[in-house]
Amino acid sequence: MALLGAGGVGRMHAQRLLAHADLCLAGVADPSLAARDWAESLGVPWAAAPADLLDRVRPGAAIVSTPNALHTSVGLECVARRIPLLVEKPIADTVAEARRLADAARAAGVPVLVGHQRRHGVAVQRARRMIAEGAVGRVVAVTMLAAWLKPASYFTDGPWRRQEGGGPVLINAIHDVDLLRHLVGEVASVHAVASNAQRGFEVEDTAAAVLRLTGGAVATLMVTDSAVSPWNYDIASGESELYPPQRADALYIAGTEGALTVPQLLHWRYRGAARHWHAELTREQTTLHRRDPFAEQLRHLRAVAEGRETPLCSADDGIATLRATRAVLESAETGSTMVLDEEAPAQAPRPRSRDAQSRR
Repeated sequence: MALLGAGGVGRMHAQRLLAHADLCLAGVADPSLAARDWAESLGVPWAAAPADLLDRVRPGAAIVSTPNALHTSVGLECVARRIPLLVEKPIADTVAEARRLADAARAAGVPVLVGHQRRHGVAVQRARRMIAEGAVGRVVAVTMLAAWLKPASYFTDGPWRRQEGGGPVLINAIHDVDLLRHLVGEVASVHAVASNAQRGFEVEDTAAAVLRLTGGAVATLMVTDSAVSPWNYDIASGESELYPPQRADALYIAGTEGALTVPQLLHWRYRGAARHWHAELTREQTTLHRRDPFAEQLRHLRAVAEGRETPLCSADDGIATLRATRAVLESAETGSTMVLDEEAPAQAPRPRSRDAQSRR
């Protein structure tokens, strides 16, 4: 597998490739001299341009971990060479650019996997099965929390994180929106507010949204990177060595037959004949072995490249998640409810005016 982009996420993928028994790092493409020196230290080929590396090493698959604005152009280089690819989230900067990549890949018959790695975690996979098997009945409401405190160095090391597109909605909450779609269903509309009051940057540091799903359920999302909290998936799941794990949850799913938390998988339901708020609830927990979702994602990428599996998060999935997440920012900016058309999941959302909202 070729690594196209040697930033923090790219190097994380490289570490897992180097440790994997059935995969290898074919080379690194990144224009920086630091990336060249790093590739030399690993003993793998380096090129400044992705196309040069792809033509030189002809990999079985490629990982696109460049800055977001380059995802489409670099992805198209892979598609032109019929190389299956994993493109990091978000699939592109805009829905239109994402659609351009997806359409080209579909026409060429090249599989695209989008890097929403939480789908590969064991807790998420178990939650999906439990919901499908009726553990909560019909989903009524969902609460999603994505709150933690990022250090000041996070913003000085990457100044782009203080600018549009660098806030916690597109960097972090996009994963929670993807989990909502993966576990419960498609987003029909979004209404949101955002604030930059804590850090004072151009970009938001806190946002909240209400999302209506096509099946009638309602979800709420709270995201901030400027508050002390264990209530986010990365810390609660223990799936990454970067974060000290806590026994906390990030998703709360309430249905007609029960309730479920993720990632701790606490399952609440009534056991007796009485089913109301005066009756006793029972709680069960499923404890699972942990598995590195990034390593599992790479295993899956090989299976996709070899035609043995279909992408767990396809390009169309990545587009739908990007579209719903961008609707959070657009709603916060305009003050309007963003309506996402079910019939055209890859189109840009349209704002509903305040007058139209009041008539409803």
